[in-house]
Amino acid sequence: MNQNPQNQNITATKAGLWQIFGVFYKIGTFTIGGGYAMIPLIEAELTGRGWIPEEDMPDIVVLAQSAPGVLAVNMAVFAGYRLRGVKGSVAAALGAVLPSFIAILLIAMVFTGFKDNPVVEKIFKGIRPVAVGLIIIPAVNLAKSCRKWWAWLLCAASCAAVALLKFSPIYIIMVVIAVAAGLYFAREARSGR
Repeated sequence: MNQNPQNQNITATKAGLWQIFGVFYKIGTFTIGGGYAMIPLIEAELTGRGWIPEEDMPDIVVLAQSAPGVLAVNMAVFAGYRLRGVKGSVAAALGAVLPSFIAILLIAMVFTGFKDNPVVEKIFKGIRPVAVGLIIIPAVNLAKSCRKWWAWLLCAASCAAVALLKFSPIYIIMVVIAVAAGLYFAREARSGR
């Protein structure tokens, strides 16, 4: 994935800061369920507008997951930087965060009076399955990008280790990074002979 915003195609350089802010504001406003639920919307908006090629989206997701912090904000920062550098990152991050900030502020101000209301409880119970569905979509899309048998094996082993054996995902990521780096350096050493 090309990280330099100056080397992007002509379509990507036409993305204005207000456009970037508006797209991520819309995504932040209409997404329920957090970062993973935002991935399909972010992908649809960015690839649909021709700002980022579809084949680069898995790279952005992986980078966003690897960085500390909230997935949706990390994706916004990476995508914004890709489109317009640091200013694009700021515009995208503000757009993604502002709707949640406003919603939480309003909820905090008025929710205490409605939290035991049966209608409000039913609304939140109805939203939960939708949020789960929106989280499953990016998992399926990421799984489609696994074209090697060892990638599927690694995916299954990671799921089993976390779900069944209660391993920390941090340790799994650290082991995979160490093994991948070791394989890379071993391959480089062999090709250098």
